Formats: sequence, structure tokens, C-alpha cells
Amino acid sequence: MGRDNWKIIRDRISAEISAGELEPGAQLPTESQLCQTFQAGRHSVRRAVAALAVEGKLRVEQGRGTFVQAAPLISYHIGRRTRFRQNLLEQGIAPAGEQLADAIVPASARVAAELGLAEGSPVHRLLRRGLADWVPINIGLSYHCAARFPDLAAQRTGGASVTDIYRSHGIADYFRKRTIVFARRPDAEEAGLLMQHPDQPVLVLQKTDVDAAGRPIGYSEAVWAADRVQFSFDSQDEGDAAPEGAADV
Repeated sequence: MGRDNWKIIRDRISAEISAGELEPGAQLPTESQLCQTFQAGRHSVRRAVAALAVEGKLRVEQGRGTFVQAAPLISYHIGRRTRFRQNLLEQGIAPAGEQLADAIVPASARVAAELGLAEGSPVHRLLRRGLADWVPINIGLSYHCAARFPDLAAQRTGGASVTDIYRSHGIADYFRKRTIVFARRPDAEEAGLLMQHPDQPVLVLQKTDVDAAGRPIGYSEAVWAADRVQFSFDSQDEGDAAPEGAADV
């Protein structure tokens, strides 16, 4: 091999993944074994693996090894009514979520403006991770007025959906007021939680939900693994709201 050794290695591993010879979740041979297989140096092997990790085809886990990424590509529909659970179930994908942290904090200027509160008002700050077929696809921060929803964190910890919590507080239906989407690189914690390479981009969705009267009830900022989802935006109402899952993003 010549000076483009790493490209040859990258393309051959990529071809094996595409052909199904390396199945999702399969562990690659060790770095030494790859060097022997491709008759190449460690630098070339590392560069090829890093490139495939950035493309989302491989996942490098420190202390464990390198694995073929097994994330499903999700088509996520966003409209006036958007529910995480419904989006995934309609595609035959199992939705799940886990609460990573919760606290009551003073509302920042941004959060207060989105929720129609005075700056510094107490709000629930919940950090959650959404999964599709047990693969991480997003992490999200959500904010809700602590006075209006005093038991929200406890209910979420107990497995209740946001939709159910809203209903328990007299909110029969709710809508997405706006969605802002932009791309950036993840920080180290985000990349770790999403199990992706830190050079691989993420999509950030900021949204505000309102009740039937148009009053803000929730604000969230979700970070999505960009290679595991594609978004479509619907201009028409989707009909009756469906039960919502572990991550309302």
C-alpha cells in the first residue's frame, strides 16, 4: 500500500459493512490484527477507523474495542403535535428513555422568556436520553414551571409521560409553537452519551410547547445524533394527540 493506505482500509471496511459481512454490533479485530490483515501501519489503521467513526459506521468504546454502529435511521415527523413514542412505534422501532438528572433551578433569561415567567422563577430542569431499539439517539434538557407542575420530576422518574403529566394538571392537549434547528459539534459529554465520535455533528432542536389557549407550558433543547435521524416538517395538523413516550423532543 502507498501513502493513501488509510483510504484503502476505510473503503474495504466500509464495503464489508454495506455488504453485511460486518453486521451491526459486530466487533472489529484488534488494531494489531487489522495491521496484519491490511499489511499497514498503526497510523493508517487508526486514521481509517477514525474516519469511519466520524461517518457513523463504527463506534469506538474505550477499553472495549471498535464496533459496527447499529443505529437505525429514523424519519422523525415534526408538526403541531409531535410525540416521540408515536414517531418510533409507527416505524416498528422500540422507543425508550432514561432520566439522567433533575433539579429545580432559577429560570435563565432565555428559559423565562420561552415559558412566560419572570427571570429567576423556579423551574424543573430535566436531563433525559432517548433511545431507539436501545441505541441512543438524543439527549434533551426540558424546562417546566415548578409552581405549575410541582410533581413533574417525581412523575417522570416514575415513568409517566409528559402527556400524562399535563393531563393530570388539566391540560387535555398541547401543541408545538415553534421549532428551531441547527447543527454543531457535540461536547465531550454529549458525544459520550450519544455513543458517537466527537467530530461527528449533532442536530440541536429547540422547541416551545403551548396549551390549547396558547400559553407556554414547556421548553426544551434536544441534541440528536445527526446520522441516526432525518426530520420532516408538517404544515398540517396530525389529528388527535397520541400517548407520548420517554423523551418528548
